[in-house]
Amino acid sequence: MTVLVKICGLNTPESVRAVADAGADYAGFNFFPRSPRYVTPAQSGALAAGLPARVRRVALVVDADDGTLGAIVAALRPGLLQLHGKEAPERCREVAMKFDTPVMKVLGVSAKADLARADSYVGAVERVMFDAKPPQRPDALPGGNAVSFDWTILAGANLTLPWMLAGGLTPENVAEAIRISGAREVDVASGVESTPGVKSPILIRNFVESAKKSGV
Repeated sequence: MTVLVKICGLNTPESVRAVADAGADYAGFNFFPRSPRYVTPAQSGALAAGLPARVRRVALVVDADDGTLGAIVAALRPGLLQLHGKEAPERCREVAMKFDTPVMKVLGVSAKADLARADSYVGAVERVMFDAKPPQRPDALPGGNAVSFDWTILAGANLTLPWMLAGGLTPENVAEAIRISGAREVDVASGVESTPGVKSPILIRNFVESAKKSGV
């Protein structure tokens, strides 16, 4: 199987270049103001100009209003909107239609029962992302907390929607995560950083190589 790789939280020309050079499939830009990876719509558009057409641009937002989404779509022209908040299926469907852009809904997972939520999004989104639920602390972000969940939860799961695995992935554990969960798409942010918000080209390359080799 071919494993697709998303590198999220790009905020410098160097990180964008590293993603392109490593052969990643998705380039994610984070529009959540509290994140150390935050970029403005204008910044994302300038950064994404250096991406080859084969790399799909992804905009990560958290319960964003239409004004914010409109500015992001106009500047970045994303191929996918990643909704990382409490967006219900109706809101996901509305966003996809209003901005003529496919949606990926992020769902927090800590137990097998959490996978059932994906069914309610069938027909509203293109795909879902399964991420670890954020830690119960005030400074926790919706994602990018370097926290993983039990990958066996996904093993053999009968899911209608295409899905992506996220949460605490690193160059060292991504191959094992793919083997256990059966994921065909993986996402990483903090796992390829030297410090919070600062991407490492070497870690990006190693992550992509590990993920791609695991699918051969």
